[in-house]
Amino acid sequence: MNALLLANETAASAGWMLRNAWIIPFIPAMSFLLILLIGKRTPGKGHWIGIAAVSAAFVLSAIAGVQWIQHVNDAHHASGSEEQALSVGGGTLAAKTESPTAGAAPAEGESAAAEEEHVAVAPVRNSVTWYENEGTNVKVGTLVDGLSVMMLVVVTLISLLVHIYSTDYVHGDRRYTHYFAFLSLFTASMLTLVIAENTLMLLCAWELVGVCSFALIGHWWEEQPNSDAALKAFLTNRVGDMGLIIGVTILYFAAGKSFDIVKINEMANSGEIRQFLLLVASCCLIAAVASKSGQFILHTWLPDAMAGPTPVSALIHAATMVVAGVFMVARLYSVFFHGLTIPGSSINLLALVGAVTLIGGALLAFVQNDIKKVLAYSTISQLGYMVMALGVGAWTAAVFHLFTHAFFKACLFLGAGSVSHACHHSFDMKAEMGGLRKIMPRTFWTFVIATGALIGIFPLAGFWSKDEILAGTGGWPDTHGTGTYYAMLIMGMLGAALTAAYMTRVIYLTFFGQYRGHSHPHENGPRITIPLIILAVFAVGAGFLNLPPGVFGAGDAHHPTGWQERFGHYVEPVGKYFPDVVHATPSYLLAIVSSAIGLAGVAAAYAYYRKVETRSRAEGRKLTELPDGITTRSKPAKAFHTLLVNKYYLDHLYNNVIVAGIKGPIARAAYWFNQHGIDASVNAVGKGSVIGGKFLYTYFDQKVVDGAVNASGTLSSGVGEELRHIQTGKVQQYALLLFGGTTVLAGIFLILLTT
Repeated sequence: MNALLLANETAASAGWMLRNAWIIPFIPAMSFLLILLIGKRTPGKGHWIGIAAVSAAFVLSAIAGVQWIQHVNDAHHASGSEEQALSVGGGTLAAKTESPTAGAAPAEGESAAAEEEHVAVAPVRNSVTWYENEGTNVKVGTLVDGLSVMMLVVVTLISLLVHIYSTDYVHGDRRYTHYFAFLSLFTASMLTLVIAENTLMLLCAWELVGVCSFALIGHWWEEQPNSDAALKAFLTNRVGDMGLIIGVTILYFAAGKSFDIVKINEMANSGEIRQFLLLVASCCLIAAVASKSGQFILHTWLPDAMAGPTPVSALIHAATMVVAGVFMVARLYSVFFHGLTIPGSSINLLALVGAVTLIGGALLAFVQNDIKKVLAYSTISQLGYMVMALGVGAWTAAVFHLFTHAFFKACLFLGAGSVSHACHHSFDMKAEMGGLRKIMPRTFWTFVIATGALIGIFPLAGFWSKDEILAGTGGWPDTHGTGTYYAMLIMGMLGAALTAAYMTRVIYLTFFGQYRGHSHPHENGPRITIPLIILAVFAVGAGFLNLPPGVFGAGDAHHPTGWQERFGHYVEPVGKYFPDVVHATPSYLLAIVSSAIGLAGVAAAYAYYRKVETRSRAEGRKLTELPDGITTRSKPAKAFHTLLVNKYYLDHLYNNVIVAGIKGPIARAAYWFNQHGIDASVNAVGKGSVIGGKFLYTYFDQKVVDGAVNASGTLSSGVGEELRHIQTGKVQQYALLLFGGTTVLAGIFLILLTT
């Protein structure tokens, strides 16, 4: 672990799909246009076009994944010896840099797999000039590395399952074709974002994702709550997007007028950008993360976004919009790493925002009766986990949790949609559900598996990613994280307990007890249940892609690599454009303690609802909560419950203070100024013009102009009359007048000559 191999991989040496990754988002983008143009005239009213396009994108993404793995392996093989490293025959150029302890024997227990992590593999880049402005050459292109490839596979897979699921769920919808068109564009926008080569291209894709979410959240816009939810999501995101624009602008000038993501990261790592500028840019970008990824206090739009169709909710919460902020931090991680001084610290803004969101979202989930809103607040809480992990320096843990979360959260949302579809599209757990486990067994078991993964029960996917985040805080003895974030460790454990408790509540209210609905529910068909089964399988097995050393033989003496941390090996960047993060040491004791805390949350919630069910049967009532619970006996508990029901009064602040202030006093003041200022000025000018016109007409036009004309006419007439008397017709008289005039002129001429 004492040598660092730096590789300069050229794009030409990489696989064809890696060099032409632009095709992947291009296909669903063209699908969007085709569905709008001819979708209604096709047999499936457009859905077959969308499914075919996303299927092709998924296959190409999988090919890109295989080629990236081969690309990384080739780099490692090329760096096997100094002679190989310095040869360029295979398109790889690597160099070894000796550390002060170079050549020393590896530490005891250090595996060969650890040594290979130091081989840098440059991302595959392919770009063309977009435009030139005053010597600045702005490009558009693709940046493909392990992070991009992972996101391509996740986005296309989740989107494909959502497309298939939607053919049944929204069958017969009034805008069926429109729905599938925007699903395709939504997918294309997110795929463009994850392969963006520069921050300007990322910004454009970021905004396009927001536009698509607006259209899909407000899909049933005839109903006022749906339109309000779409507008709320759109406007709230615009608030955070101002931070993104400012942050991108700061980084552009700080990096020497460059939008290049790799260059910005490299300059941040090398110290070529001042720490103060990185700090300011990080704070601005955190505002964008807060709005797009539902972080406190700009998270309020996310639960309201459940007004859209359930498959859209699954796509937004699992693989597209809300993870865009997490991806952006991961992509520009060097900026945050050095700007917020993450290494060696115990607190920073990014970690604090994530931890507060983690607890705040989990608490709000307890007081929701709508199953989709519970899952929405759960997403907010899990996004808090990811942001907190990035804030404490656990990059791989954060991205790995994003990966596992995509599968089990998509499964939960589609499971909620399956239950709702069977209960006449009601999402009210208390009024319309209960006792569905025997009626809908496939939905029930897939939902339970996904819930177990969300809680972090061994050996499901969420267990591995959650435990890696907790170890990454460095707050547990002997984990050796990037910093020592003790508070974040405590918040993470508390979040695990809360998650376990509120999800146990969801399962009880939905699948246990007595059925409280008024319809006759039944299990759904294969187009709904098969995607659930596929996602449940990933919720079980995805965690095994990043096993810590020593688990199930990974990384032992006989299998030096095995399955040990394969996810991090292929996804985490290693090179000049990524900071030197410290990988925490796994702790079995920490895993046991955190799992025990999660199970304690399950046990507490189970004991409570067991008591509710016993009392319900004894009293012959369909109880869902204890009528004489702690909130009826304790004023502080009642006050806290009221605070949660009112969602910390943030909506009250936004709607009744900020918005009402704009719509009320400020609007009235603007109206008064318009009436008494602008309109009064216009009216005064008009009245002055009328008075001036009357004056000009009466005194100048009538008396001066017309008077002068009339006077000249009268004078001309008088002169003419006098001259008429001279015309007698006598030649002698005319000659006399001519002689007299000549004499007068001659006299005048002589006077002028003598003077």
